[in-house]
Amino acid sequence: EKISGNVQVTNVPGAGGTIGLAQFVNQAKGDPEALIVGGYVMVGAILTNNSPVDLTMVTPIARLTGESEAIVVPASSDIQTMADLVARLKADPGSVSWGGGSAGGADHITAGLIAKAVGVDPTQVNYIAFSGGGEALAAILGNQVTVGISGYGEFAEQVKAGTLRVIGISSDERVPGIDAPTYKEGGVDVSIQNWRMVAAAPGITDEQKAAIIADIEKMVNSATWQKTLTDKGWANTYLAGDAFAEQLKKDTEATAGILKDIGLVK
Repeated sequence: EKISGNVQVTNVPGAGGTIGLAQFVNQAKGDPEALIVGGYVMVGAILTNNSPVDLTMVTPIARLTGESEAIVVPASSDIQTMADLVARLKADPGSVSWGGGSAGGADHITAGLIAKAVGVDPTQVNYIAFSGGGEALAAILGNQVTVGISGYGEFAEQVKAGTLRVIGISSDERVPGIDAPTYKEGGVDVSIQNWRMVAAAPGITDEQKAAIIADIEKMVNSATWQKTLTDKGWANTYLAGDAFAEQLKKDTEATAGILKDIGLVK
């Protein structure tokens, strides 16, 4: 799309993105060429890590995509359905270990919401946080955890290869191209979407912000982007500028409530 002639990507791992967020807030101030890509995981991580920086300190540009949370088990697991998982969870919550991303992120929140929905104390959820998808995947495939939970994309290759089985997906309706029932079909009244967003540096001008939004809008409307959404199984949840900033505020408030419920935030 020729939006930029040169893009440099720096990956900053750790603490659900809050380490990268702190670096960005402190180092990129006023720089219209610096962007940060993050997601719903950051909202929870900021709260659970008591982060000194939060998303009010950046310039929200746009929410871009949404991804369903998939629950997977190794192909050899005797857990075949959500009902099987729920039965085991009710019998002994601690015996079900959940492998997923950062503590307080979308994966952890989803596990807590599932427990709450089926009448299990969410604070009893045995959640094991991994810093990256590769580590979590190795633990799931190596039977070190009972179930894995993450965005479907993290597991797609292993599901296609037949080494993992999806027992449920967190969308309201079945997702085209993903052969899996929703949690609701499995008797668990939970739906949640893990979104991803792009934000700009603090301290940029209104003109600079408008130019960045225009670039992102050009990308979102491109054929290349539409194909990428289809290939990755991502929902198009594009929401830009002030409308996104307002939604971000609502999501932060709602997430604080959920995290209190599951015992991660006092």
